[in-house]
Amino acid sequence: MKVKANKGSKVAIALSIVATLLAIQIAPANAADVPFRPAVPGSGKGLTIGMIGLADSIGFGKSVHDSMALQAKLAGAKFIFCDSNLDAAKALNCAKLLKLKHVNGYLNFQPVSTAAAAICKAGPQNVPIISIDIEQDPCNTAFMGADNSHAGFVAGAALGNYFKKNFNCQYDAWISLEDYGVGLVNEARMGGYRDGFASICGALDQTKVHKYDAGRLDLALKVMPDALTNLPNMHHIIVVAINDEGIQGAFSAAKAVGRQTDLYAASQGAAQSAWCDIKNNPNWIGATAYFPDHYGEIGIPYLIDLIKGKKVPYHLNIQHVAVNAGNITKVFPTAAAWFTSQNC
Repeated sequence: MKVKANKGSKVAIALSIVATLLAIQIAPANAADVPFRPAVPGSGKGLTIGMIGLADSIGFGKSVHDSMALQAKLAGAKFIFCDSNLDAAKALNCAKLLKLKHVNGYLNFQPVSTAAAAICKAGPQNVPIISIDIEQDPCNTAFMGADNSHAGFVAGAALGNYFKKNFNCQYDAWISLEDYGVGLVNEARMGGYRDGFASICGALDQTKVHKYDAGRLDLALKVMPDALTNLPNMHHIIVVAINDEGIQGAFSAAKAVGRQTDLYAASQGAAQSAWCDIKNNPNWIGATAYFPDHYGEIGIPYLIDLIKGKKVPYHLNIQHVAVNAGNITKVFPTAAAWFTSQNC
């Protein structure tokens, strides 16, 4: 079966994942979260582990790849990596490669959820598969990544608290920069924003909701000028996005027309590329950290457990931390040096 990637399929989940808090404190992990744990040296000796990557051209995807490779090396396993480069057809070829390499199990971070069944069919059979951040139904042995609905809910509630405190819950519009290509993950994350906000300020006024398939920088830059043109004289516009890039694009587009202060935003990921913006932009309420540089400390040890026949929870959720200007240097100890190096 040939899988073709359309324009909407090529998405950057710069992960990645989940939503933001207004509060300064660190958000506690919920009961479904699992801690990071480095691979036990030698635990993967004699094993071949594969990975279908998101895209090394994206910082988040590269960090996840590097973390998996590092932990596989620590475990003593052979590591076979293949980059999907955000393309379903390339991901299918990656699955075929992993089959040829006789991997004992693999990690799947390809972004086109609708292609998952065909990709699974083309890949190694009867081996454990851990999907990363995007469900790969029907081939998930386990799923690692965000607790999408809960994370979105927390972020939406944070926005609700902010608007209740500052504007008596009054807002002019709700712009949702989504990623339709990732399917249920998109629905969970973006729906979580809406539900969380509603828990504080009541149900959203659907006449004020505007959704766009624009969950990355270039697409947000493309849709936001028209979105703002269609919202003249509005100064309390909430913008939520599936990742940091969407919000960066939204603010850049708004700045170009002198309306950056009209936006109040929340994002998912807290990638290093967004640290300066989170620190300096008072209208970027925050972002939930995904820690892609530690993903290997879940993916590799748990995949080795599965290969060895051990029972593993289906949901291997990241312990997310809410990041904002007030706590970013506490959450990321390297952030202070980063700010100096970037003059921000």
